[in-house]
Amino acid sequence: MDAGLFTANNVWMMICTALVFFMHLGFSFLEIGLTRQKNTVNILFKNVFIICVGLLLYYIGGFNLMYPGFEEGDLGILKFAGFGIAAPEGGMTAAYADGGYTWWTDFLFQGMFAATAATIVSGAVAERVKLGGFMLFTIIYVGLIYPIVGAWKWGGGWLDSLGFYDFAGSTLVHSVGGWGALIAIYLLGARIGKFSEDGKPKAIPGHNLPLAAAGVLILWLGWFGFNGGSVLSADPELTSLVLVTTSLAAAAGGVSAFLTSFLAYKNYDLTMFLNGILGGLVAITAGADQMSPNNAVVIGLLAGVIIVGGVALVDRLKLDDPVGAVAVHLICGIWGTLAVGIFGELASFDQFLIQLAGVGAVAAFCPLTAFIILFAIKKFAGIRVTEQEELQGLDIHEHGMDAYADFRMNQH
Repeated sequence: MDAGLFTANNVWMMICTALVFFMHLGFSFLEIGLTRQKNTVNILFKNVFIICVGLLLYYIGGFNLMYPGFEEGDLGILKFAGFGIAAPEGGMTAAYADGGYTWWTDFLFQGMFAATAATIVSGAVAERVKLGGFMLFTIIYVGLIYPIVGAWKWGGGWLDSLGFYDFAGSTLVHSVGGWGALIAIYLLGARIGKFSEDGKPKAIPGHNLPLAAAGVLILWLGWFGFNGGSVLSADPELTSLVLVTTSLAAAAGGVSAFLTSFLAYKNYDLTMFLNGILGGLVAITAGADQMSPNNAVVIGLLAGVIIVGGVALVDRLKLDDPVGAVAVHLICGIWGTLAVGIFGELASFDQFLIQLAGVGAVAAFCPLTAFIILFAIKKFAGIRVTEQEELQGLDIHEHGMDAYADFRMNQH
C-alpha cells in the first residue's frame, strides 16, 4: 500500500478514536443534566470508571474474545485467542478491510466502542443504583457479554456468515447496552416519587438542561468518529456519504420527535428533541454506508416518532429510565438494524429476515445474561441504595462530596 495512503488512513482512524472517546463527556453531560444535582458526582464517577475499566478489560481479554480468528469449521459462537495484546507476527501494521492502518490503532478504536455499551446502562440506572453493584455488572458485561456478541458479526462469527449487517453497531453496541439497561431498571425498580399511588408517571426534572443539550451536541460530534471511523479507512467518497447520512438522520430524528411530542402533549419538549436526535443517530448507525440521503431522512423521521412512543411505553410499563436510554438505544437500535433490510443497497425481504434473526439472537442472549448477572449481584451484594441514601443523594453517601459545594454553602 502507498505510504501516503497508509498514513492518511491511520491518522483518520486515530482522529475517529479521539472523537469516540470524546463521546463519553457527552454521555456524562447528558446524564448529569437529566438527573438531580445531588447525584452528579456519582454519575461522573461511573462514567470515568467505565472508560478506564472498559479499556483495561478490552486489553486483558475483550479484544481477543471479539476477534478470536474464527476458522473454517468453527461454529462462530465463542472462541478466545488468549489474554493480553501483542503485535501480530510481521510487525504492528496490518490491513483491515483494505483500509491499511496499524494494529494498535484498531485495538484502541474498538476499545472505545466497548466502553460505550456500559455507558448506556449508566444513565438508565441513575440515582438509585449501588455503585459497587454497578461496577461489578460493568466488569462482567463489558468484559464478556459485549465482545462475545461482537464476535458473532465483526469477529467473523455465525451472524457474519449468515449475512447479517451492522455497519457501526445499532445492534452490536446500542441494543447490547439497551438490553442491559432494560433488565437493570426492571430489577432495580423505580426511583422514589416517580410513580403516583395510582401508577401514573410523574416527571422528575433534571437539574441542568443546558448541560444535557451540550451533551447531545457533543455526542453528535462524536458520532462522526463512531460512524466515520467504521468505514475503516479514509476513503473520501464513502466517509463523506457516511457523515452526510449520519447528520441527516440526526436532524430528522430531532425534528420528528419534537413535532410528535408537540402533537401528543401540546408543548415544545427540549428533552424529547434531544433524545430524537440521539434516536436518529442510533437508527442510522447500522446502515450509514448503505443509505442514500433520502433513506437517512426517512429512517431519522421514523426514529423520532419511535422515541416519543418508546418513552411513553417505558412509563406505561412502570419502568423508570431517567435519560430515555431504552427508547434511544434499544428500540431505535432495533429499528435501525431492521431498516437495513428495508432501505438502501441491501434492501430485500431475505435481508430483512436476516436482520430480524440477528436482532432476535441478541434479544435472547443479552437479556438472559444481563438478568443472570444482575440477579446474582442483587441476591448476594445488593444493587439498590437505601431509601435514606436515595432521598439525600448518592454524592454524599457514596462519595462524601458535593458537585456544587459552593452553591450549596451559599444556600445556607
